Amino acid sequence: MKINPNLQAMITGGILQSNEARFKKSSEKMTSGYKINSTRDAPARYALSNKMNAKLSSISKANNNAANAVNVIQTADGALGEVQNMLHRVKELAVKSANGTLTTQDRLAIHDETKNLFAEIERIGSQTQYNTQKLLNGDQDLKGYSDNENVSVATYNDKLPVDKEYNLVFKADGSLDIDETRKSEGFKSGRFDIGEDRIVFSKDNGGELVLDYDKEKIAAGVQTAKLEIKGIGGMKIQTGNISGQELTLAIPRINLKNMDIDSVDLRTAEGAKASFEKLDNALSFISDVRSRLGANQNQIEATIANIDASSETLTEAFSNVKDVDMAEEMVEYTRLQVLTQAGVSMLTQANESPEQALQLLS
Repeated sequence: MKINPNLQAMITGGILQSNEARFKKSSEKMTSGYKINSTRDAPARYALSNKMNAKLSSISKANNNAANAVNVIQTADGALGEVQNMLHRVKELAVKSANGTLTTQDRLAIHDETKNLFAEIERIGSQTQYNTQKLLNGDQDLKGYSDNENVSVATYNDKLPVDKEYNLVFKADGSLDIDETRKSEGFKSGRFDIGEDRIVFSKDNGGELVLDYDKEKIAAGVQTAKLEIKGIGGMKIQTGNISGQELTLAIPRINLKNMDIDSVDLRTAEGAKASFEKLDNALSFISDVRSRLGANQNQIEATIANIDASSETLTEAFSNVKDVDMAEEMVEYTRLQVLTQAGVSMLTQANESPEQALQLLS
């Protein structure tokens, strides 16, 4: 019988120490719910789980962004709905004013109501906000620029080709020279509707460009205008966690001038009849804006559904990498608990074995 060294106690102690370390790790997994709690557990999986977690967090924010965009659209559309209702009322008043049975006093009363309705339209256009950002005053519209101070870009939609050459050429009297203007790449195909102070250029694909101009000042000054149409501006909605995953909400300025009804006058039957077409065009303009916003909302809601599906798939993958199987780990925890308790008992017995040598000396 040997008493030095106590190999049995050393072997038992080593095994017990190993089981205690594994028992501690199992207890950590049970407490945290994760099978990977530090880099030493599984370096590659730890890095992968961190990447997945970061992506999940960013996807969640993108989902919130898209939901906020829906709120923006609903806010703008609600305001536009009120503008549309008021334009319907003005059209009714115009038809009424055009009737020969009305007196001058009757038409003055109609004019007063129309003036109040127009003032409210202007107020809605300038004051409608979401999170302190104005939506209908032109701040959220696509931006365009002109090198001629007497020509300005009022608005254009996202169907108009960008990064093309848009050069206007005017005649000596300040009127648009369509033949010369069509030599510019952007204006080669499309239709021009020319008013006293406004030019509307429309393309077959639905692209539209609206310009304001001062005919008299052009006649007296520079008779060309180079436009910069780049598609910049609008409200950018980040709908993903990668650069470029964004949607642009473009909302044109809503006011009487932009709808070309700032000169509507219902105080005479002739003025009322002359307003019919302008009011119809204004109603079509609002309907078109609301239609585009509705299409944007459908697109965003589809994006939200896609984000939800991606998030669900990624969450499942993250769980497979990171989360512990509680049932499986409980089995391992119980096994290690038993082994640890048994190891303590065996180590106690191993430490007692040298004492048996004393009995030989007694």
